[in-house]
Amino acid sequence: MSLLNLPEISASAKLGAVQFDMRPDALERWEPSIRAASEDAASISIYDRIGDSYDGEGVTAKRIAAVLRNIGARDVTVNVNSPGGDFFQGVAIYNLLREHKAKVTVKVMGIAASAASVIAMAGDEILMGDGAFLMIHNAWAMAVGNRHDMAAAAEKLAPFDAAMAQVYAARSGQSVAAAAAMMDKETWIGAAQAVKDGFASGVIDRSEVSDEPGAHANAKYLAIVEASMARAGHSSTVRREAIQSLFSGTPGAAEKGVKPSVDTEIAASLQTLINQMKGNV
Repeated sequence: MSLLNLPEISASAKLGAVQFDMRPDALERWEPSIRAASEDAASISIYDRIGDSYDGEGVTAKRIAAVLRNIGARDVTVNVNSPGGDFFQGVAIYNLLREHKAKVTVKVMGIAASAASVIAMAGDEILMGDGAFLMIHNAWAMAVGNRHDMAAAAEKLAPFDAAMAQVYAARSGQSVAAAAAMMDKETWIGAAQAVKDGFASGVIDRSEVSDEPGAHANAKYLAIVEASMARAGHSSTVRREAIQSLFSGTPGAAEKGVKPSVDTEIAASLQTLINQMKGNV
């Protein structure tokens, strides 16, 4: 078990019409080029969205469990720079790290927002880089349906908020009420404030952080596109196929009479949107 007595989070993924996804403000502040300057065999990298993504690069509990099995009962360092994502995957990863049989050191290189901040709380030691942030908030999800579905979704989210408040309180030493109030305000916590408030143990030397502006930029652009499609009500399957079509030569296939999996107009619109975002960065 973890060296700290951290509470387990119990969460069922059966939420009906509710779908967890990344918050737009977290995506805007996420710079995927920020990473650890060096890593070793006992390190875990969480540099992407939490949960499945169109390209298979999202961070899932299955992936983390496999890495932990390879590491064994050794101290582990978890390097984080993530805008968050799927709540249930975040909870599952938190529980895996919480149950690890050696010391867990979490290093927040850029941001640990939303579900990623829950994961960060599993650290026996939590260190933050200069300019790094934690972001905590109530469970954020998209619900589809009528007013009864919306009311039911709100009711189902309440226990998750309570569970997260308990975790933040246990890790920081603050009261559950104080943690819940910070979640209500959707609070961004810088490194110095996180140490002061008990959410972090210390800071990382600048030499431990690597930042190559422009590197991995497409990860951000495509995450924004995928999140926008989710908010528009498109299913995960449609989102995945639409974005994959940008790189699969779909237009050429259409010219040869091969039916594409997604309308080529959608792919063209997505490509235009990505190009516009690149031009605005």
